[in-house]
Amino acid sequence: MGERLSGGSVGLALMANTLATGAALVALILAFGPISGAHLNPAVTLADASQGGLLWREVPAYIAAQLVGAFAGVGAANIMFGQPLFFASQHIRAGSAQLFSEFIATFGLLSVIWGCVRFRAGVVPFAVGAYITAAYWFTASTSFANPAVTLARSASNTFAGIRLVDVPGFVAAQMAGAGVATILFRWLIPSLPQEASAVLIPHREPGQTSTERTNKS
Repeated sequence: MGERLSGGSVGLALMANTLATGAALVALILAFGPISGAHLNPAVTLADASQGGLLWREVPAYIAAQLVGAFAGVGAANIMFGQPLFFASQHIRAGSAQLFSEFIATFGLLSVIWGCVRFRAGVVPFAVGAYITAAYWFTASTSFANPAVTLARSASNTFAGIRLVDVPGFVAAQMAGAGVATILFRWLIPSLPQEASAVLIPHREPGQTSTERTNKS
């Protein structure tokens, strides 16, 4: 929609993407956070599991759901706007500047999550939405910051797309950014493993009572 209504203005198209993404993130995290923590991002899931916030045996199912959801979203968007269900993106996103941007984008995202979850878990949905909205503009890559989304966007030859050949570099940079942010905050907040179960926001695990969840938090 942004591409079609912008009249060829890249800035307007980016603004449309920015507002839609930031607002949707807040809504989705608020909706799904109490159920699963709203892990929409494999980088977040892996970082959380590394700190004991998520059992490693649950990680494959989370990542599978994230990938299925990302591709389903791309397919739905393509159909809504009269495009093929999936079609290979030709949008070039290559070079060291793009990769460093993805490192910074994901480092910042995990920093926001780890920094907020300890004392103000309730504001994480708004902090994440605000951060991604801003990062669209202060990173050269427009802040994908999500391996599942990056892979799925290779199946849409639109303004938001990315060539499949450029995906591995983006994913590697994103994982590196998430890892460095987690290491940094483990040093800044030694009690981080005790807070990890609240990422992105406190949620009830299967079979867990409200009292057990409160005690765990």
